[in-house]
Amino acid sequence: MRSFIIFLIISLFIQIPGNARVITDSIPAETKDVDCQDAIIAALYSVISGPAGQARNWDRMRTLFLPEAKLVATGKKSDGMMGKRVMSLEEYIKVSGPFLEKDGFFENEISRKTDQYGSVVHIFSTYESRRTLKDEKPFMRGINSIQLWFDGKRWWILTVFWQGESTDNPIPQQYLN
Repeated sequence: MRSFIIFLIISLFIQIPGNARVITDSIPAETKDVDCQDAIIAALYSVISGPAGQARNWDRMRTLFLPEAKLVATGKKSDGMMGKRVMSLEEYIKVSGPFLEKDGFFENEISRKTDQYGSVVHIFSTYESRRTLKDEKPFMRGINSIQLWFDGKRWWILTVFWQGESTDNPIPQQYLN
């Protein structure tokens, strides 16, 4: 009891900076999904992929991302100017989920470039997208710029920022090897 009282008194005097917080999983992540960079990238592609009519496991996707994570789509608008759409994970699920589940969507990584400094990782992940696994040609290709963070126990996705390939902006060869 005495130890508990001391703990309470000490905890009253410890200040955590306003932007620092302890991350707790409301839905625990599968260790196999977050124990290495390869695993979390594979889990990301896996969770958004599936045939038409199949619900995606959005709870699994939530376990991959930090609570403050962002997903950012960018590309050329109809007026020729570049635009972007910044979304929280929940906004992404609301906006993209119905499209992915209705039409079928399979995205797979075809090349990767990785830079790492300590617990900070940046991955350029080149992808191809198909409506079904039997499609010979992808209907879309592009690059996902993915930022990962290692908290000492597991990997987290902080940002996925992507741009689709276009005729006036083909994927450079260095991101296809």
